[in-house]
Amino acid sequence: MPTITTKDGTQIYYKDWGPKSAQPIVFHHGWPLSADDWDNQMLFFLGKGYRVVASDRRGHGRSAQVDTGHDMDHYASDASAVARWRDMSRNMANRRAAWPRPYS
Repeated sequence: MPTITTKDGTQIYYKDWGPKSAQPIVFHHGWPLSADDWDNQMLFFLGKGYRVVASDRRGHGRSAQVDTGHDMDHYASDASAVARWRDMSRNMANRRAAWPRPYS
């Protein structure tokens, strides 16, 4: 089971499918769901050539069932840790949105 360990010792489960060099799409779930709830969407975009990544928030799904850190700052930090661990920053920083900008 793929997991990373955050700075505060929490284990975060993640899925990372597709070519590592492809443009990533990161999926985040809400309460009380898990990364598995994105499988249909992930398979769709995987079929289009994207790299798709989803993780279970702390206290959800296969991530550690902890009683602390259930706030947006920790959730964002956890997602950032997954992105760094999976080396996605180089693929995200230089990409532009593929859709037209309405006010450009």
